[in-house]
Amino acid sequence: MVLGKVKTLAVYFDYLNDNNVPVYSGGDSVSGRVIIEVIGEVRVKTLNITARGVAKVRWTESRNAGANTAYTQNYTEEVEYLNHSDTLIGEERDEDSTEETLTVLNTGLHEFAFSFLLPQMPLATSFEGKHGSVRYWVRAELYRPWLLPFKVKKEFTVFEHIDINTPLLLAPQAGTKDKTLCCWFCASGPISLSAKIERKGYTPGESIQISAEVENCSSRVVVPKAALSQTQTYFAKGKARQLQQQMAALRGDTLPQGKSQSWDGKLLHIPPVSPSILDCPLIRVEYSLVVYVDIPGGLNLSLSLPLVIGTIPLHAFTNRTSSISSYCSSISWPERPEAPPSYSDLVVTEEQRWGCLERCEGSEVNEEDQGTLRAYITEFRYQPPPLYSEVDPNPEPGCGGQVVRRPDLCPSR
Repeated sequence: MVLGKVKTLAVYFDYLNDNNVPVYSGGDSVSGRVIIEVIGEVRVKTLNITARGVAKVRWTESRNAGANTAYTQNYTEEVEYLNHSDTLIGEERDEDSTEETLTVLNTGLHEFAFSFLLPQMPLATSFEGKHGSVRYWVRAELYRPWLLPFKVKKEFTVFEHIDINTPLLLAPQAGTKDKTLCCWFCASGPISLSAKIERKGYTPGESIQISAEVENCSSRVVVPKAALSQTQTYFAKGKARQLQQQMAALRGDTLPQGKSQSWDGKLLHIPPVSPSILDCPLIRVEYSLVVYVDIPGGLNLSLSLPLVIGTIPLHAFTNRTSSISSYCSSISWPERPEAPPSYSDLVVTEEQRWGCLERCEGSEVNEEDQGTLRAYITEFRYQPPPLYSEVDPNPEPGCGGQVVRRPDLCPSR
């Protein structure tokens, strides 16, 4: 009898994004298939899968113990986020059991489905660094009688989502610094730097609009620059190891002595970078925008503005609201509103009053009534309007000389 042969053992995930890369977050269901391609008949004891998620750091430092003695100190630490196992072929048997059940796979492709849930908790984002990593994977192991196990490993990506549409990450960031250059007892003028960005949170693929002002009162020629800086911090055994690297940069124009330069929304593009990692106890990944003045022969004048690289981009409504707020803040509103017009400005003028009197002279009004009308108009010209009253100021005489009160026409009273 000719023994069969396992040609292919592969792991495939069902949930894929547009880039054909499996991406998940805490609480998601991870499902997939284990594909086995065999030639001939293959007897299988078990097919197991194991899902793991581990954050691990490791670095070494050299130590001196004496004049001619040196040793290496290892720093390593590990945190487990996921550990799941399942058997797809066969059954788990006790160590004391002597019976062994075999499954025969015939020539062709054989597919075995699997699924499991990620823990409903904050998971560290997948990351690869110089001194540590955060990795998630599924390993399939095929066991056959009298043969070494056939193993395959497939990694998947986990993102701990960071929504930049929060008040904290939408707040503008700004700062100011200045510096005076000295050479022995001679001091030149100061170099001043101020910078501002519209918010703290961004996502990969966006561009940061930088507004900056640089004034060079020194005797040197300087160059303003900006860079996106990533800081990786690793923790193990109470120690920390830090690594900084530049992810993107831009350069301004050369600034001679006594000149100034303004950046009005200069764009710095964010490349595809790992999101910020802020909750992992072993690895921390932080970002900052560093706006600095490159000073030849001296220490640079540097201004750092903290950033958070998230996974959920800016909403269109939030962006529109931010733009309206920025526009409104740039409008110069009057310090005090104009006062309302006075009552005397709204009454008739002398010309209008006399014109009204001349028109009244042509009507059927006697001289006594004209005098009364002239006096009434003159009195009304300088008096405020009468107060509201339910009593008629000019009552009509009723029976017996009594004043007749007008009926109440408002049904709500």
